[in-house]
Amino acid sequence: MALSATGWMASGALAQDTMYIAGYGGSFERLMRDSVIPSFEKANSVKIEYVAGQSTATLAKLQAQRSKQEIDIAIVDDGPMYQAVQFGFCAPIQKAPVLDDIYPIAKLADQAIAFGIGVTAPVYNTKIFKEKGLPVPTSWGDLGNSAYKGQLALLGAASTTGLHGLIMVARAKGGGEANIAPGFKAFKDEIRPNIVTFAPSAPKLEELLQSGEIAMTVVARSRAVALKKEGLPLQAVEPEEGAAALMVTMCPVVDSDVPAQAQEFIQHMLSPEIQKVFAKAGYGPVNRKTELTEQEKEGLAVGDEAVGKLAKIDWPVVNQNRAAWTQRWNREVER
Repeated sequence: MALSATGWMASGALAQDTMYIAGYGGSFERLMRDSVIPSFEKANSVKIEYVAGQSTATLAKLQAQRSKQEIDIAIVDDGPMYQAVQFGFCAPIQKAPVLDDIYPIAKLADQAIAFGIGVTAPVYNTKIFKEKGLPVPTSWGDLGNSAYKGQLALLGAASTTGLHGLIMVARAKGGGEANIAPGFKAFKDEIRPNIVTFAPSAPKLEELLQSGEIAMTVVARSRAVALKKEGLPLQAVEPEEGAAALMVTMCPVVDSDVPAQAQEFIQHMLSPEIQKVFAKAGYGPVNRKTELTEQEKEGLAVGDEAVGKLAKIDWPVVNQNRAAWTQRWNREVER
């Protein structure tokens, strides 16, 4: 962990420190390498090595390296982050002025914090809805409205988006994370008859929306905005129970060889300048002082009022039950 880039130099002086960051791959990795990491390296005289992988893979690395951690900063979704904290992989985040500007919903624990907020919500095709005279949904429970028969496709509960749907429908029916039964009942009896297919991935859902094979689904609101900009007539629902918050989070890993730099990097990620970078990529800012244009705000939860309306998932409860819920989902709903 945090080994020197070139070992001992000929003069005997230690080379530049290296900090290891584990986070998402794909477009997120490119964003980090191009727009987030370079300015930090320059300002802090540290070399960053980025290790790409999904949240589950990063959590598995932390587990495997428990006796000698090789990661200094872990970036994962909020659900796995609660597990990382529970397992003792994360060190406390030091107090800093920037933390005073962060929305409360972003503060997961003393050891972990979100740097971006995604929003999961029902999304519908306004053109098809108008042509067919379909009612606009106002609640997560409306996914079970028989008017939508043959118009709906969703992801399964094994995915975060699908799990959000199950939890929020349960809330709409009087339950929630601690009482998921109403959600399963609604999916089995009311929502399942409306569904054309359970898609294997979010891109497949987007294909179905673009082809007009479905009129409604549940996806990240930022994706709906992106597709709308491409010409698809989409509108996100503002359910009375709230849209579900999906937070991208980070923590400094315990026993880091570069603890000071790790803490500085946390603050760097939360700064208004870097928050703006993430906002342009579709991640809602967690720092109140982030300045965005009206166009940049589209699809994001920005401001205390908008953020306050989001539904925060009780991940400690979910993590205790998720495996059992997935089995039940496969047995009762997606069969």
